Amino acid sequence: MEIVPVKAFKDNYVWTLRNETHAAVVDPGEARPVLDYLGREKLKLAAILATHHHPDHVGGIAELVQHYRVPVYGPRNEPIPTLTQPLGEGDRISIPELGVSFTVLDIPGHTRAHIAYYGAGSLFCGDTLFACGCGRLFEGTAEQMYASLAKLAALPDDTKVYCGHEYTLANIGFAKAVEPDNRALSAREARDRKLREAGTPTVPSTLADEKATNPFLRCREPAVIDSANKYLGARIADPVRVFAAIRDWKNRF
Repeated sequence: MEIVPVKAFKDNYVWTLRNETHAAVVDPGEARPVLDYLGREKLKLAAILATHHHPDHVGGIAELVQHYRVPVYGPRNEPIPTLTQPLGEGDRISIPELGVSFTVLDIPGHTRAHIAYYGAGSLFCGDTLFACGCGRLFEGTAEQMYASLAKLAALPDDTKVYCGHEYTLANIGFAKAVEPDNRALSAREARDRKLREAGTPTVPSTLADEKATNPFLRCREPAVIDSANKYLGARIADPVRVFAAIRDWKNRF
């Protein structure tokens, strides 16, 4: 099985899991790029996986299921009218056409009931964990998002992280403001800048990359705590409060 990005909108990725005959897509915000790819590659759609209800992740599903009658997996407690297979924490799904299965993780924070799919050494995490960043708290709390990120960070270090957007260089810019002396972050910036200059996605990253460079996974690190304290003009050390502070900072950055 191969995993390829199909670009949608300005900076979305529709992750496409494929072999020689079939494909499944994760978060198809637009149908046309997916239909074009399937037609060009002579692939038959086998399944659709959604992580959360935002239109730029599910807006293409209705058109896709007009062409292909396939199961549509997604979060049980979010408003996705096209859903056929509602899911929550601990559920497992299989895509027999691709010989792959995934475990479902509840990761609320960005939205109320956001989920992730973990399997085959890969994590499809929508807009919860980004390359060197995390999603905004549109419907959840800082406590929920911190717990969700901690759940993802507990997966194996070599897990490949497939997030929903190409936001990496902007996220690195903020991460450098939080941790200006982080050498791993400087190395990541040089590497990812070269990728973007070549027109190559910076995603997937790995959880090892994220734990070394992503400030939202580093809320117990002294440098991150110090930067949060400077931003707030207060003394805090609780990691949830540190997370809330740097998330607020990122919103204004």
